Amino acid sequence: MGWDKMKKLAKFGLASIALLPSLAMAAAPAVADKADNAFMMICTALVLFMTIPGIALFYGGLIRGKNVLSMLTQVAMTFAMVCVVWMVYGYSLAFSEGNAFFGSFDWAMLKGIAPTTLMGSFYQYIHVAFQASFACITVGLIVGAIAERIRFAAVLIFVLIWLTFAYLPIAHMVWAGGFLAQDGALDFAGGTVVHINAAVAGLVGAYLLGKRAGFGKEAFKPHNLPMVFTGTAILYFGWFGFNAGSAGTANEIAGLAFLNTVVATAGAMLTWTFGEWALRGKPSLLGVSSGAIAGLVAITPACGYVGVGGALIIGLVGGLAGLWGVTTLKKWLRVDDPCDVFGVHGVCGIVGCILTGVFASSSLGGVGYAEGVTMGHQVWVQLESVALTIVWTAVVAFIGFKVADMIVGLRVPEDQEREGLDVNSHGENAYNQ
Repeated sequence: MGWDKMKKLAKFGLASIALLPSLAMAAAPAVADKADNAFMMICTALVLFMTIPGIALFYGGLIRGKNVLSMLTQVAMTFAMVCVVWMVYGYSLAFSEGNAFFGSFDWAMLKGIAPTTLMGSFYQYIHVAFQASFACITVGLIVGAIAERIRFAAVLIFVLIWLTFAYLPIAHMVWAGGFLAQDGALDFAGGTVVHINAAVAGLVGAYLLGKRAGFGKEAFKPHNLPMVFTGTAILYFGWFGFNAGSAGTANEIAGLAFLNTVVATAGAMLTWTFGEWALRGKPSLLGVSSGAIAGLVAITPACGYVGVGGALIIGLVGGLAGLWGVTTLKKWLRVDDPCDVFGVHGVCGIVGCILTGVFASSSLGGVGYAEGVTMGHQVWVQLESVALTIVWTAVVAFIGFKVADMIVGLRVPEDQEREGLDVNSHGENAYNQ
């Protein structure tokens, strides 16, 4: 496939929605491609690897040692819950044909999908697993904002509600021909669906839970920076499955997304680290790691639509935006977000979504807009998608946390919080004293 043809495909959004059921069923005749099947299975495994152990280690190192097992357990158990819900009804409500906001129950328990059923050039079972991995990491991101003081049972109740009424409809709206897709929103690999969605939910939870006991009076430092760095490295590695895999096939768009992920991440690491160096006088490993995540988040919605130059600019801006989010915006919001979920994933996700509308322009090296669409219109559509995602997930998160509070209570008692969730919630200690 030549570059001109690739541009035409991406211009109409087919690069990111080639996985949709309607398109797959319309493609005739469908033929399985061994290379595409292998590519998508590898990408799926990489994204699953991002949650366990990537997010678990990254967040686990950021919080205090007395709560690290609690964090690992929350990430692992929400991962398991999402996988089961996804097979029972999640995949169906997100990706089957339905209305503008929800799919149907046609594929509940994956009925009607056989091992030989194709979606484009690869088997639909692989698509089920690939999209499950996205849902898993999105939920995993949320727990970093509510760490060190929430009841374990409350986490599970909240996840069930939020996954059903926030993640599934937004995924349908963006990736399965729903409202935002019809509106022309561009989100290649999850700027709205994953990062903004999770970050806003985490922010709501952080406000409802309140600040940790002693916050602002005691030192709250990451207990294990090598663990943070290890988690960062795993996330970076897995992100290639996240972004390149969203092309749905091993083609030029996947290669573009792959390279853009490398470039944007490097740019963000530089701007975050040099910015921190200027502000605090010393560059830190935590800053380098955070900059990498900021760049990965910012390029996610844009990676298959923008050129390499656009990706570099998005990364450079994303690094500075993330640094601002965790140093300045966090103070303005007066919130205790232990792992800076909103400061990095929320801020950089918003920046990336908006800049996608700018740098997708063919005049700036991108693949171009749909016919008749101008930059101004595309940026407006991107803003609409961001606003809708923020409002939708905030409302559902508020309801989800309130329901959990009514059933089991949101927060552990202060004495248990001070002693640590590891021993009080799980009966274990991460480190022998």
